[in-house]
Amino acid sequence: MEKIISAGLEELGLTGRVPEGAPAQLAQYGQMLLEKNQVMNLTAIRDPEGVARLHMLDCAALLKYCDFQGKTLIDVGTGAGFPGMVLKILVPSLKITLLDSLSKRLDWLTEVYEDLDGVDSITTFHGRAEEFALEKEGFRDSFDLVTARAVADLRVLCELCLPFVKAGGKFLAMKSTNSDEELSQAAHAIKLLGGRVSNLEDYTIPGTEVTHRLIVIEKLAPTLKGYPRRWAKIQSAPL
Repeated sequence: MEKIISAGLEELGLTGRVPEGAPAQLAQYGQMLLEKNQVMNLTAIRDPEGVARLHMLDCAALLKYCDFQGKTLIDVGTGAGFPGMVLKILVPSLKITLLDSLSKRLDWLTEVYEDLDGVDSITTFHGRAEEFALEKEGFRDSFDLVTARAVADLRVLCELCLPFVKAGGKFLAMKSTNSDEELSQAAHAIKLLGGRVSNLEDYTIPGTEVTHRLIVIEKLAPTLKGYPRRWAKIQSAPL
């Protein structure tokens, strides 16, 4: 995995921009993922090369399009730590908050970063995004960056994630390249929640023919009171 990751980072043009030991740490993280996946469902990808490319390098590609140095970031619905944990390993100055609804995943991620030398400034929170986003102290309109790598509709993701972003910050949504219609449908939600689309970046994962899209949404103003709504309402009536 280390060789694949190292070569992939070079292909992405990131060599020299990340710590020298990052490929080894990402490989260690990937190995821990594969081992834990035997007893807990963390990923459908079950081979080392797939983990290296479709998880580690997919997340690493974000560094081409955004400055993470010294920023605060919350990874909403982090799951097995993607992209939050990968970004932290690649950018040690990044202050990461990992938010997930399953405590067992967060317990495992805590084990991971405790085992990785030099990886700190990570906070985990167990709970639902739509509830934490209403917390004025430390959560709402508080983060430089918010990430989500989820299959949820972009309208839903925006309502869950944009309230966390401070004015001037960015929401980075990792989606597929066939998300044009989804993006069009989310235009109202993005504007209502105080944002605007600033960039669409399509990239191919090194060593694959898989192309993904990063949707960058800039936060222009604080999110209106009343959003996000309760989960049942978000699901039944997307903005």
